[in-house]
Amino acid sequence: MVKRDYYEVLGVGRDATESRIKSAYRKLARKYHPDVNKSPGATGRFKEATEAYEVLCDPQKRGVYDQFGHAGAGDFGRGAPPGAGKTYTWTSAGPGAPGFDFEGIFGGGEGFVGMSLEEIMAALGGRGPSRGTRRAAARPRRPADLEYHLTLEFLPAIRGTTTTLRLNRGEGRGSETIKVKIPPGIREGAKIRIRGKGAQGPDGRGNLYIITHIREHPYFRRDGNDIYVEVPVSISEAALGAKIDVPTIDGMTTVVIPPGTDSSKRLRLKGKGVAAAGSRGDQYVVIRIVPPRPVSQREAELLRQLEALEKQDPRTNVPWK
Repeated sequence: MVKRDYYEVLGVGRDATESRIKSAYRKLARKYHPDVNKSPGATGRFKEATEAYEVLCDPQKRGVYDQFGHAGAGDFGRGAPPGAGKTYTWTSAGPGAPGFDFEGIFGGGEGFVGMSLEEIMAALGGRGPSRGTRRAAARPRRPADLEYHLTLEFLPAIRGTTTTLRLNRGEGRGSETIKVKIPPGIREGAKIRIRGKGAQGPDGRGNLYIITHIREHPYFRRDGNDIYVEVPVSISEAALGAKIDVPTIDGMTTVVIPPGTDSSKRLRLKGKGVAAAGSRGDQYVVIRIVPPRPVSQREAELLRQLEALEKQDPRTNVPWK
């Protein structure tokens, strides 16, 4: 069943003041509360009015409802007393497919649905007989913030980029397109604040917080502001030394492999790492020696000759000897 508009339920305009909303709900509660009305359908009308009031009386919830209506929100009518003071979360499952996580916004407590008519009237008058009633009367006034989860590819996150976001406002309110500048070197889980792009409330509009997620790269690995890349070299390149081309985040560069380089040796490329916060890290080329596979007969003969010439035992200094 399609939910009715909350303003329509209470019989007030979208510009209604808090006092007008409270007065309209008080009238409906006196008319339909189960304590005074046993007719069929009265309980449903009371719950519907209560649901509408508990959203519209709270500036944060009202701001979100005015922006998004019922779109993606599950059930607004969880009966939470106003004043929970939560942060609204907007996550994206992919381009053009935003959804809303209202878990915790309207949860907790039994709200007015679980109160007697006398308790409701006392709460609306500012005199709560219990802790739950007092909680129901609290109304925070700060605007509602939203969060948007944005996934970035590794290199654009390292270099910095500008991305375009399409914010779907829902419930016939259209969409808004904004451009967001991603600073170089942004990290996993970092937050970017966009002022005034959150939910609209009576006291203004909240902020939009973009939370970044970085995809893994096929061969680069980041550690702080340093970049690591593993590079395979042949036995002869490691033994005799060589010049090889290796990738960096800025493009290809030539690296000198010193003679006698061990496997797992790290060669430092100064200033080739991540540029962030006014400084730049380094890149480390990690050597991985790869033996020939398969070994040809001629290669085998040469390796045996080399073995005969070798005088150094590579396991001379191992700790178990």
